[in-house]
Amino acid sequence: MSEQAPPTALVRRARRINRELAEVYPYAHPELDFENPFQLLIATVLSAQTTDLRVNQTTPALFAKYPTPEAMAAADPSDLEQILRPTGFFRAKAKSVLGLSAALRDDFGGEVPGRLEDLVKLPGVGRKTANVVLGNAFGVPGLTVDTHFGRLSRRFGWTTSEDPEKVEQDVARLFPKAEWTMLSHRVIFHGRRMCHSRNPACGVCPIAHLCPAVGTGEMDPEKAKKLLKYEKGGFPGQRLKPPPDYPGPPAPPLAAS
Repeated sequence: MSEQAPPTALVRRARRINRELAEVYPYAHPELDFENPFQLLIATVLSAQTTDLRVNQTTPALFAKYPTPEAMAAADPSDLEQILRPTGFFRAKAKSVLGLSAALRDDFGGEVPGRLEDLVKLPGVGRKTANVVLGNAFGVPGLTVDTHFGRLSRRFGWTTSEDPEKVEQDVARLFPKAEWTMLSHRVIFHGRRMCHSRNPACGVCPIAHLCPAVGTGEMDPEKAKKLLKYEKGGFPGQRLKPPPDYPGPPAPPLAAS
């Protein structure tokens, strides 16, 4: 039995939300600092169960000491664990980083592959991580279904699923493939800054008029304004080296945090 196309009204509203988020966050970008596909891959794996800020504060020392898959695969595990300690779950993360670096060295000539089916074979790499790398290091469109993207997709009525892969499938049907990567950035930006899990800032949300879940959070504009995070609240972002068009201050390095 073939799957029915999503209702036209849902598609139109979803695409309007995307257009309006693009006006709110014209500077939306990956919030992990990276200079090449290997750095982005490692940083994304390290971002599990911690903030991008904490990863960005940790990776400068990591990449200064182990700049390539070959160097990282040969790292002393205890030294690696010590560097990764600030990111939490550092033993498991050190094991993943060593394993995927060895796999890159042994199976891919020391290069990060540019195909989803190859990336998900690497230790510690799932579809979310693979789509982050493909979209931001290789220009291959992908949807990054993290906790923010999943939460907002359900609030917007784009999906009812809690399963990341099903969320990805449902949302993919609503948007042109070329929009997927930037859509991910915009939705995640909005989730981190306004549409929080426990108390979204509905009273100052610029897309509240399009949101089926409006009223879930604080509706009083003055109270809602106090809930804004990162540059929307006048605070530093998550990157130590943000893009030139980022309107907020950069994050502090680890020693100053």
